[in-house]
Amino acid sequence: MIRRDFIQKLTAGGATGLAVTGQAKAAPARTVTFQVTGFTCITCAIGLEVVLKGFRGVATATAAYPAGKVVVGFDPALTSEETIRAFINKATGFKVVPSKA
Repeated sequence: MIRRDFIQKLTAGGATGLAVTGQAKAAPARTVTFQVTGFTCITCAIGLEVVLKGFRGVATATAAYPAGKVVVGFDPALTSEETIRAFINKATGFKVVPSKA
């Protein structure tokens, strides 16, 4: 089942917390990998990538549907791992969980 509310927000440009500046983003100073639940298809992963790439301070985002992981490159001067985690949990319909060993 596709998270329709998430896809609707994405296509409408209404995902909360987005701060797209239109400026080119620098290479990420820090990278973090999150284990994410809620992916039901590749569209979920792609949608999460798109939303995260528009989040203030995020330079890169690569999600893997089968593995349920997303790797995020960000500038720690603009955002934090905790802020990104909270955004994923609150605004996207997905949930960050402890990484599998």
